[in-house]
Amino acid sequence: MKYLFLIALLLFSGSVRADTAAEPLQLAALADYAKEEKVVMYATSWCPYCQQARNYFRQQGIAYTEYDIERDMEAKRRYQAFGGRGIPVIFVGKRRMNGFSVSGFNKIYQ
Repeated sequence: MKYLFLIALLLFSGSVRADTAAEPLQLAALADYAKEEKVVMYATSWCPYCQQARNYFRQQGIAYTEYDIERDMEAKRRYQAFGGRGIPVIFVGKRRMNGFSVSGFNKIYQ
């Protein structure tokens, strides 16, 4: 039920626009994405905070999936749909972090 609320919030908040030429987001994919308990980072290649996060994940042996919002247009659409502002945006399951700091990441990674 809470996943349906998340999807409805995205759709009705104005973050997802129906008049764009891009393919509409798949609602089932959003619900599945919200259920996962893995680390996902939306980033760019040139961002120093993104690089700090990459280094930390590697040093700690933390598996993660990275999406470059400048090179991957589907990732950019998802980033815009969830209201991404700034980089990196890191998710651990449904928990979200904007930017990167070790202490902040450890709070959502518990």
